[in-house]
Amino acid sequence: MVALITGATSGFGKAIAELFASKQWNLVLTGRRADRLHELADRLTKLYGVGVLPLVFDVRDRSAVEAVLGSMPLEYRALDVLVNNAGLAAGLATVQESDPEDWDVMIDTNVKGLLYVSRVIIPWMIERGTGHVINIGSTAAKDVYPSGSVYCATKHAVDAISKGMRIDLLPHGIKVTNVNPGAAETEFSLVRFKGDQERASKVYDGIDPIRAEDIAEVVYFAATRPPHIVLNDIIVTPLAQASSSYIHRKA
Repeated sequence: MVALITGATSGFGKAIAELFASKQWNLVLTGRRADRLHELADRLTKLYGVGVLPLVFDVRDRSAVEAVLGSMPLEYRALDVLVNNAGLAAGLATVQESDPEDWDVMIDTNVKGLLYVSRVIIPWMIERGTGHVINIGSTAAKDVYPSGSVYCATKHAVDAISKGMRIDLLPHGIKVTNVNPGAAETEFSLVRFKGDQERASKVYDGIDPIRAEDIAEVVYFAATRPPHIVLNDIIVTPLAQASSSYIHRKA
């Protein structure tokens, strides 16, 4: 079994890679940070004896996506699972005050990057008549919270793309699953607040948040259901969270 995981250098992507490798899956891992990516690939190979192909590129760069993925060895093209995990939030501000450069980063990564990778990989799955696309969305795909309109819009787009993929790929026997995590303590908030550790840490005050390993388990469960079963849409939150905008915090 072979899985391709984008954004594998931290957070959900790294945890998903760890779990799949421990279950003896061979992996194709992508990311922008070459040092982290190669370190992870080497470690997983040594720990679990699986094949790991690290590919360094930015999913926002369509030419790089097409060139790098297009040059993959044939044995890695027989992908059973694609996990479109690469994504981020940039900034937290009202529409009238937010930075258009942040909009571009979020739209180009969360929406266009997912599409670029999928456009290369899905035809290979169609040719083989089998495969599973797992898109990492967010509870922000289900409602909208203050000062998060553009990030929420990108995750609403992922939700719509996943539904469209499910319809388009149904005749080809290819599964599509959308996994929507809520408040999760990864590097997400640190990236959103551009390295401000103090501000990022406050996001999780008073709650017991999701861990990256929790989402990895959900993704692996979805990927290993019997051939006739598809988990189409999964929402995962901490107990303290009822929606993107409502979190009950302990005093």
